[in-house]
Amino acid sequence: MTTRAFPEWLSTFRQSINGYDYYTDFPKAYENAERWKPEIYLLNSLVGSQNIEADFDALLARYPGCIRAVPILLAVRESEIYCQDERGALRYRFDRVAQTPAQYRYFMRETGLFDMLRNHIVSNLYDYVTGIEVGLGSNGRKNRGGHQMETRVESYLRKAGVEYYREMYLTEIESKWNLNLSAISAEGTSTKRWDFVVKTPECVSVIETNFYASGGSKLNETARSYKMIAEEARTIPGFRFVWVTDGGGWYSARRNLEETFRVLPDMYNITDMERGVFDTLFQA
Repeated sequence: MTTRAFPEWLSTFRQSINGYDYYTDFPKAYENAERWKPEIYLLNSLVGSQNIEADFDALLARYPGCIRAVPILLAVRESEIYCQDERGALRYRFDRVAQTPAQYRYFMRETGLFDMLRNHIVSNLYDYVTGIEVGLGSNGRKNRGGHQMETRVESYLRKAGVEYYREMYLTEIESKWNLNLSAISAEGTSTKRWDFVVKTPECVSVIETNFYASGGSKLNETARSYKMIAEEARTIPGFRFVWVTDGGGWYSARRNLEETFRVLPDMYNITDMERGVFDTLFQA
């Protein structure tokens, strides 16, 4: 049983785990914009044109590849765009010239791209596309956020200088270190994959990690599930279950979290890692 006080431990939970690189992946945005640079510069020649439809036809005839950059001007990554109006429906292709110049001209006119270019709404398409890529990159925040806790845990494992492995299945652990984990595998029916596994001379430690910024039923289910694993793991010699979790979402599920806390000594949060808990826990 842990001797730590749960209320004090819970009070150190973070409301957010977001790092400085969470909000925008600028290197990726620049890289994506650079991919379109030749085509963008060709289309940039239309900025300010007062005879833009004729100039567009001439540009398309001489440099048909410039059409590939049109979707990104609309913040679309796909090379096909479906449009319809009273004149009918059409799936435009932009990876190659598949429509007539008149059809592409109609697309540019109706989507407002000709108006934007003709009237200097933007003066530099490369800067404009870079801004679009920054905006589209914000859609990746969920993915970046989902990996932040694992990244943070791994950084402290490295700092502790331990032998660790990422994402190992329970069966792999059994085979690699000749362990019988049937007590936590539902007699071999579970295909559980652990976020990290740490090997020390005396013990194999499996680590689960997560961060919950908001509440929900999943937290209660997680706490109950890990409580069961904690109780079963204690029966396996040379094996240890470690749970690293954090996040303000736990305040709404504190009762179930506390129940797990009382039976799982190796339950930690970000503050514990900052205080060097891995140095003590995994010391040889």
